[in-house]
Amino acid sequence: MPIDWEPIWLTLRLAGITTFILLLIGVPLAGWLALSRFRFKPVVEALISLPLVLPPSVVGFYLLVAFSPTSAFGAWLLKTVDLQLVFSFEGLVVASLLYSLPFMVHPVQAGIENLPISWREASYTLGQSRSRTMWRVLLPNCKPALLTGIVLTFAHTIGEFGLVLMIGGNLPGQTRVASIAIYDEVELLHFETAHTYAALLLGLSFAILLLVYGINKRVTV
Repeated sequence: MPIDWEPIWLTLRLAGITTFILLLIGVPLAGWLALSRFRFKPVVEALISLPLVLPPSVVGFYLLVAFSPTSAFGAWLLKTVDLQLVFSFEGLVVASLLYSLPFMVHPVQAGIENLPISWREASYTLGQSRSRTMWRVLLPNCKPALLTGIVLTFAHTIGEFGLVLMIGGNLPGQTRVASIAIYDEVELLHFETAHTYAALLLGLSFAILLLVYGINKRVTV
């Protein structure tokens, strides 16, 4: 049976968009968490880390309730910008952003926190602002942490199943990503096709991780 490549491309598209947006959002957030002395910072860190400990079905259920057109938020989106997040690719992107957020924030935050404090102090002494110190001094010196965050976010989004099933369902060309396609083929007893999808994801994930470990080793040597 010939393989349908659409779920693979849809998966890569979802992972790419999610990683790009989280790079723009997660890096500044990680910098703020690393440098801030905000009293309620542990609360923010706990909220960001929730997807690490909660089952995807729990996160997916509450997002499904929130995104539903019958909810206040879902109805507002539908009325204001004509956007329905349930059973749509846009909904998968928003859900993936929330679920993969800690995979971008935690490595970058740890990388910044592990840099010598004297670097920040020297930058402040030279009259640099906190933001310029962040972008000109700290981030260029924690490239392995940045790369790790990017790769983990991309790889984690590729492997999502329960969350995308709850939010997106199984709509060909819209929400039927590779993990859903594997589940479908197994249910239909098409094990050969399921094996092809699974092998592609396995090989891609291994190649991505191998690349990041190789680059990090070169950077740290």
